Amino acid sequence: MDFEILIANLTNPTLLYFVLGIIAAVVKSDLEIPSNTVKFISLYLLFSIGFKGGQELSHSTFDSEIVYSLLFGLIISAGIPLYTFFILKSRMSPSDSGSVAAAYGSVSAVTFVAAVGFLEMQGIHFGGHMVAVMALMESPAIIMGVILLKRYEPNNTQNTGIGSIIRHSFTNGSVLMIIGSLVIGLIADSRQAEGIKPFTTDIFKGFLAIFLLEMGMVTARRFSAFLKYGWFAFLFAIVIPLINGCLAAWATGLFSNDTGNRFIFAILAASASYIAVPAAMRLAAPKADPGLYIPMALGVTFPFNITVGMPVYYLIVNMT
Repeated sequence: MDFEILIANLTNPTLLYFVLGIIAAVVKSDLEIPSNTVKFISLYLLFSIGFKGGQELSHSTFDSEIVYSLLFGLIISAGIPLYTFFILKSRMSPSDSGSVAAAYGSVSAVTFVAAVGFLEMQGIHFGGHMVAVMALMESPAIIMGVILLKRYEPNNTQNTGIGSIIRHSFTNGSVLMIIGSLVIGLIADSRQAEGIKPFTTDIFKGFLAIFLLEMGMVTARRFSAFLKYGWFAFLFAIVIPLINGCLAAWATGLFSNDTGNRFIFAILAASASYIAVPAAMRLAAPKADPGLYIPMALGVTFPFNITVGMPVYYLIVNMT
């Protein structure tokens, strides 16, 4: 059964397009997706997930599991940077340590999208409130990263207040799009929402495949620049997400019996941000090297999670 799940994930068409993107970059193909198209697809995927999540949430009963889920999401988002910072600081500068820690405490909307596709392949639904959990988990990690930077390298952020970082994290385009779509889906009339269902649901996987094709090309290009940081950064980008994802997959069994929700939590804990966090850290940590934390999240952790991580977290959820 374990082997069948792994094979099913590795032969998922969307994942195969990700591999095609890597191959295209390695062989230096002139295959290219226009940047405007990529931006449109990114916004579409966030819009679709947010809107569907809002619709699901509108039909859900606000119970204790939703409250626990929101609290758990905030705790792990703030907690992961707290412990990873000190692991990183033994080998890296405080600036780099804070930026990497913030990236791994925050979440990847793209990994979340891939996880939704994985659940759809398994025929499993998840609660609409998990979209809200994902959106809320962006900011605590960034705030914690800035606090650690202020504590251990205060000159790095002397001109950047916590308030501006919080505002920037919530007004980041990806966060604003998914939160806005969640709210619209929540308040929209269900019958009216059916009119755009072909756009929000039917073409989702096709757009996801094209998006992952682009992600494959970007991953291959950035990974080469990351190699100069050696084995420590590479192993961190695999081992820490695996630990976080496995622990979240197990711990969520304490307050939820829903397979889809627990799997999404594992993915959120295991993922790393390479959009919101880099944007915030350009302000908060100008000394930090984006050539470190972006390739770690995008070039190592992202492909690991969508190939090996997701089947592992899914199995843990089903075994506990």
